[in-house]
Amino acid sequence: MHVVPDTSVVIDGRVSATIDDGQFEGATISVPEAVVAELEAQANDGIDSGWDGLEELQRLADLADEGVIALEYIGERPDAIERGHAAEGEIDALIRDLAEDLEATFLTSDVVQAEVAKAKGLDVEHVSPEVREVGTLTVENYFDDQTMSVHLKTDTIPMAKRGELGEMRYEQIADERTDEATMDEYAREIIDGAKESSDGFIELSEPGMKIVQFRDYRIAIGRPPFADGIEITAVRPIAQTDIEDYEKADELKDRLLERQRGVLISGAPGAGKSTFAQAVARFISENDYAVKTMEKPRDLQVGPEITQYTELGGEMAKTADALLMVRPDYTIYDEVRKTNDFEVFADMRLAGVGMIGVVHATRPIDALQRLVGRVELGMIPQVVDTVVYIEAGEVNTVYDVQTTVKVPAGLTEEDLARPVIQVTNFETDEPEYEIYTFNRQVVTVPLKDEEGGPGNESGVDRIAKSEIEREIRSIARGYVDVELKSQNKAVVYVEEDDISSVIGKGGGRITDVENRLGIDIDVRTHDENPNYGAGGGAGAGSDGGQRGGGQAAGQMVTPEITSRHVVVPVDGNHGETVEVQAGGEYLFTATVSRGGEIQVSRGSAIADELEQAIDRKEPITIVPS
Repeated sequence: MHVVPDTSVVIDGRVSATIDDGQFEGATISVPEAVVAELEAQANDGIDSGWDGLEELQRLADLADEGVIALEYIGERPDAIERGHAAEGEIDALIRDLAEDLEATFLTSDVVQAEVAKAKGLDVEHVSPEVREVGTLTVENYFDDQTMSVHLKTDTIPMAKRGELGEMRYEQIADERTDEATMDEYAREIIDGAKESSDGFIELSEPGMKIVQFRDYRIAIGRPPFADGIEITAVRPIAQTDIEDYEKADELKDRLLERQRGVLISGAPGAGKSTFAQAVARFISENDYAVKTMEKPRDLQVGPEITQYTELGGEMAKTADALLMVRPDYTIYDEVRKTNDFEVFADMRLAGVGMIGVVHATRPIDALQRLVGRVELGMIPQVVDTVVYIEAGEVNTVYDVQTTVKVPAGLTEEDLARPVIQVTNFETDEPEYEIYTFNRQVVTVPLKDEEGGPGNESGVDRIAKSEIEREIRSIARGYVDVELKSQNKAVVYVEEDDISSVIGKGGGRITDVENRLGIDIDVRTHDENPNYGAGGGAGAGSDGGQRGGGQAAGQMVTPEITSRHVVVPVDGNHGETVEVQAGGEYLFTATVSRGGEIQVSRGSAIADELEQAIDRKEPITIVPS
């Protein structure tokens, strides 16, 4: 009797299992070279299935040595073109042809392969992959009731995050380092458990990285060359809450059930965002709303009535298209991070689906600001009308987001009325921020003094000063200083040589600036500034800040934050190396481009420091090196 196995049944280990059951005892097992080639390619790519298949071939060799079966390898290795078309069934066809030539029993655990072979007239033996009850994984023994995550790596001491929400500690949980053999054993146990248990599945499988969902655990396994050693990170939710456990629960429940809404649940890592999202999901599901989730990886702990979806064909946009056919009332999107995520979230929301997104943010307003530049400004309140900020496991702040047409706070001219996004504290019913377009820029203006702000200067005052300085610096060649006298009046101090340029013929130029900004501007020289040369500010110092029409030392600038960069405009110094300072403190050194700017990629350490300084309203200055 001849038996020809395909790749699927070799990887599953069911060839030797079937022989052990006595079904093919004494048979000749003819393994196609095409199967060996596939397994070898997978193993070379670091894919576990390749190693699993090679281990099965070794078991077959052992059975052959014991005389239980006869083992042979048949056929030719597939060429590069055939291997390249493996996904289209070329390798499967080669294996079926060999089984047909030998008039052998074709053994497979692939349903499609079995049906095609039957249609071709082959004698087919289809065996389903074995699903067995898997006990406790070794990595689970590192967890206790207060453990959120366990972190293991080759040649390091096991660590864990333990404690209450908002008070997590990263602490040592063993005395000895784990060696490579132990880590490899843990990793294989996890992968095998996910394959063999109905409670687990492999969420992501790439060379060097696998993400497994096993019962309540999400486990990431990194291997070289992706990681510099075998690393296992296992995460488990330590709390399951109901929405009633949170403050402001009644108001939030009414708001969520009133109609489908766009909600961002924000907070720092470990603050309890996903725990709250799970509570919200269960609550709206129990109140006759159809709820689905979009997750990568899928680790929200929700009931079986809530279907959890991941990327379809590697794209959340395709998942969204499929969900629109399913017609959910609400979709939980965990997590919204990249521009594509925000675009998918917005598309779903504008299609009428209630959307609840989980977003990393260190302040309540930051979650909303992440939409700026990704979603058209006027559409933001239609995409997100509620922001919930979670801190230390509690609902800290809830914002209501609406659009109104008005003169922005701090401006007085009626012709400056425009659409303004008003961000209102849901608990106090007081507006806390306004977002609008000012002089071609989108600005977020705090309506209350923020902690850490300089003096008693309001957010509106700081924006106004920044825009006045920008306008005047586009005209003047020397140092510019702005003093805001009131909400609609300012004094601008410039070099004496710049007075005529700034005022313009018959006052026409400064009048244009006043009309654009809606502020009365009085232009004076630095000598008339009582604070000039008295310390502080870029114009201070015995040399008057290098007056004389050249580039000023300590040139104040106003960076612009785009979706990808923090752009620092620089007047002069093109091609030169300069220092960027915040509040007089050195941040970094950079070279000014020919276009007169410095670009810093967002997400870098330098950009983070610069953005934090901007958030603290510290003056940003450029100083020649």
